[in-house]
Amino acid sequence: MAREDTRLHKRRGHDRLRAEGGGPDHTLVFTDRVIATLVILRFQLPHAALALFDGVDRSTVTRAVHEIRPLLAAGGFAVPGTPELRLRTLADVFAYAAAAGIELRIDGTEVQVRRPRANRPGRRAFVSGKRN
Repeated sequence: MAREDTRLHKRRGHDRLRAEGGGPDHTLVFTDRVIATLVILRFQLPHAALALFDGVDRSTVTRAVHEIRPLLAAGGFAVPGTPELRLRTLADVFAYAAAAGIELRIDGTEVQVRRPRANRPGRRAFVSGKRN
């Protein structure tokens, strides 16, 4: 939370205008926020669907994901069997794979995305013709 406050302070350029501790409360405890983020990253569930499971509003889940994702990314990715090794960039992943003789594969799973409705300006830029 301190890292996030520092980032926001840099972006704003001044101290908070709201009192410390003010603002919306976290209705999801930290562990629930981490689990919600991991479920969304792994299964691509809509935030609204996950909000129904937790009994909170969609915006609460969205805020939780925005808070937790940078924390997960900053920690890097652990390598099974060597917990002291953390891969933080894509270059680290490729270097480790080359050194360990590991074959990397790309997950080409198609992910459905929202597109503008038919007969709307700019729709052509979003629709490739595949699976209209």
